[in-house]
Amino acid sequence: MKSWASVAIPPLQKGFRMPPLRIFDTAAQQISEVEIKSLYRMYVCGITPYDATHLGHANTYLTFDLLHRYLLAIGAKVKFVENITDIDDPLLERANRDGVNWRDLATLQIDLFRSDMVALHILPPDHYIGAVDSINLVVNAISTLDSAGSVYKNENDLYFKVNSDPNFGSRSHLQHNQMLKIFSERGGDPDREGKQDPLDALLWLAQRPGEPGWESKYGIGRPGWHIECCAIALNYLDIDASSATSIDFQCGGSDLIFPHHEMSAAQSKIINKKEFASHYVHAGMIGLDGEKMSKSKGNLVLVSQLLLEGIDAMVIRTALLQHHYRSDHMWHNSELDQARLFLDELRLCLSRPDVAPTDITIEVVISSLSEDLNTPAALSALQNWIEATNKGETGGNPGELSRAIDALLGIAI
Repeated sequence: MKSWASVAIPPLQKGFRMPPLRIFDTAAQQISEVEIKSLYRMYVCGITPYDATHLGHANTYLTFDLLHRYLLAIGAKVKFVENITDIDDPLLERANRDGVNWRDLATLQIDLFRSDMVALHILPPDHYIGAVDSINLVVNAISTLDSAGSVYKNENDLYFKVNSDPNFGSRSHLQHNQMLKIFSERGGDPDREGKQDPLDALLWLAQRPGEPGWESKYGIGRPGWHIECCAIALNYLDIDASSATSIDFQCGGSDLIFPHHEMSAAQSKIINKKEFASHYVHAGMIGLDGEKMSKSKGNLVLVSQLLLEGIDAMVIRTALLQHHYRSDHMWHNSELDQARLFLDELRLCLSRPDVAPTDITIEVVISSLSEDLNTPAALSALQNWIEATNKGETGGNPGELSRAIDALLGIAI
């Protein structure tokens, strides 16, 4: 499946020091310094394409775009893979509800997602991979798990034994009763009869009447959710056998910490015989009207709708940057007004030939991002520069600041 159009990144002046990145690691439960490397492997969990991109999605992909940009700015290369869960129960349910073909619905929403990502200046992945295109990879991954004694059959479905990973639970830090509750809420089936452990994860779902299926050595069926990401990541990120972990960054919204990322990491550890990721990084949730913004609740603010209303995509991006990526917050449309005023002032100042000193502002933006992608602090530095420029201070280079804002924050002036 094709990715979306590439985004040009202007060069930074070479004189600026790029501190090592420090970022909050969910598994470590603390801010950890990222090892300096020439190449990083990053996997971001993508959408299930049964509805358009909402601001919760946008916040997640913007977060990891910032991470991607910072790694590039320190001079590293980044192998970036993202999946699309283009076959899953919610997609089939929405297609049945609307009386449309599930493939057509997925194609429509994937195309819309791509256009939203381009508008928001999100750097594209090297590989944008659908579950449907990964059936053989999934079957091979299940075979490896099976050879390790980590798979069992329940009726005609296959399950992963979570206890085959002795570190199961170490990434999410949840009590067993919390796991059971969340597992039930997020696509799991803890109460199904015949399971060896209520938390065991579905690997292969045998074809149900009226549902699609694919031929495999395990019969006609389709992949489970967690093994999909595990198989795609391990096959498309060119894993370095000498590395202590399979990849550097496992990324997604905080709603994926459990069960999705815990399960994927456990399965990967059995397959690859080492910890899945060096860092597990998660973006906070955006809510509306007192609840988490989600497709199932229908309380969505859609990026595509905002764009149709004439909202500048950079205003949307800036509005999201006003909050720290890990914080949960309730969305208010007034945030767009605040972002618009800020951008108008910033653009006006950057159009002037004489502006306040810019090197120190760029250094503060860089240092803010190096400390757990602190975008509120970075924007605050820009606001201080605007105020200094308006007071008549001079000696700055507006072109250099504009390029830094574009390269690091992804805001095209």
